[in-house]
Amino acid sequence: MKLSSKSVLATAFMFCAIGGASQVQAADTLAKIKSTGKIVIGHRESSDPISYVVAGKPVGYAIDICNNVANEIKKELKMPHLKVEYKAVTSSTRIPELLSGNIDMECGTTTNSIQRQQQVSFSTNYYATEVRMAVKAGSNIKSIADLNGKAVVTTQGTTSDKYIKMNEKGQAVNVQNVYGKDHADSFAMLASGRAAAFVMDDNILAGLIAKSSNPKAFAIVGPVLSSEPYGIMLPKGDTKFKAVADRVVVGMWKSGQMDNLYKKWFESPIPPKHTNLNMAPSSSFKKLKARPTDAGI
Repeated sequence: MKLSSKSVLATAFMFCAIGGASQVQAADTLAKIKSTGKIVIGHRESSDPISYVVAGKPVGYAIDICNNVANEIKKELKMPHLKVEYKAVTSSTRIPELLSGNIDMECGTTTNSIQRQQQVSFSTNYYATEVRMAVKAGSNIKSIADLNGKAVVTTQGTTSDKYIKMNEKGQAVNVQNVYGKDHADSFAMLASGRAAAFVMDDNILAGLIAKSSNPKAFAIVGPVLSSEPYGIMLPKGDTKFKAVADRVVVGMWKSGQMDNLYKKWFESPIPPKHTNLNMAPSSSFKKLKARPTDAGI
């Protein structure tokens, strides 16, 4: 999901405040990794099934991909015992953590956007999401128009809010926009009735519903508000590091390994509750599969 303009400006300010040293450090991430003897992977805590935590361990579709990248880096640097560390990030902290060098790459649900490319780089895209909304089953909410006069939650640091507002203008819908600190908090607001709908990437919504106490109590409804590609977020301009990540991701698309990962995380029982999301590949995913690219939106 995209960052809001406010968050991007705040991140840009932080980037300027960091100073030249971090920028130089990020220019050759492979050299940094070789020097420190470790690679630090940024991950999300509640973006099931892409990137989340089970029993204190990061797991998910993106984590499997990034672990493959880490293994490729071990070969590239001839360091088979390279240490792999994980650091949790949020929608608001992911870019600052990368710019400051606290993480070497981010493997979560970050939209590869032209706006973000001003600060960071992205690998070849490994997933394409479709933005929709989750509601309580039986709420009779089926479209954006049905949200008129109701509270709608989005996660702080994202722009689901933008898509609501775009539809508000077109359909004269007036909603109360509220924000969760992370995806789990946003979903809790929907579950408790503090919000009538939660607008977010469909894979995130499906994951949160699947691990809820009563999955049948929720439904994903409404039109596709946006189609957005996910890529591994990398330090800007580090062509050597990006080449390694691209080699892995493109290879997974071509070999069919990405299809296998999709079946593993979207069409099979997943931890912690062994729930099957039963989420068929979207048209956006199929389009990316047919032509893998690192293009942003």
